[in-house]
Amino acid sequence: MSNEKKFYHSNKERVFVRAIAGPYNLQDELVRLRSMPRVRKAKEIKFVDGPQAFSRHYVEPKDGITQNFHLHLEEYGPGGKSQKHGHVNEAAFYILDGTGYEVHDGIRYDWQAGDVAIVHNNCVHQHFNASSEKPARALVLKTKPMYMFMNMLFQKQVEARDSTAAPGGEGYQVREEEENYNYADYSDIQGED
Repeated sequence: MSNEKKFYHSNKERVFVRAIAGPYNLQDELVRLRSMPRVRKAKEIKFVDGPQAFSRHYVEPKDGITQNFHLHLEEYGPGGKSQKHGHVNEAAFYILDGTGYEVHDGIRYDWQAGDVAIVHNNCVHQHFNASSEKPARALVLKTKPMYMFMNMLFQKQVEARDSTAAPGGEGYQVREEEENYNYADYSDIQGED
């Protein structure tokens, strides 16, 4: 098995929109939806991918909780970057901690904790952590499932995620179990002085 197939973002068998099937009145679907959890515990959802960009997918259609949006947490290790890609749907990245930048259609946009980075429709883009020493995190909300449900199907990977750590990020471990959810100071999270 190649290393690339281990990554969530390289998986070609993802569920972008799940089937809604049953009687015409959809009563069974309503009963099923009302039985789904209303709170998901982040500690029960593990990060995937790496070693530069990690994702924790809180809600997506395959979970059966929602059909219209996808919510996930992105963590970029020191010096890390995402894959270069494009899709028809918009996305909003609320920056929880760190500093970095986006490159959208060849134009750079800098961000820091507290900012919101917006990816517009049909934009080829990539996300970068500007620090070679500290990680960066963003909470991502996108309506990709809704766009695909409406047959707006453009999506393409231009450049795959790196399978090796960025300089400065060697040995970096994603923050699975931290207790400080303020994200203001990475040294507080890591217990450093």
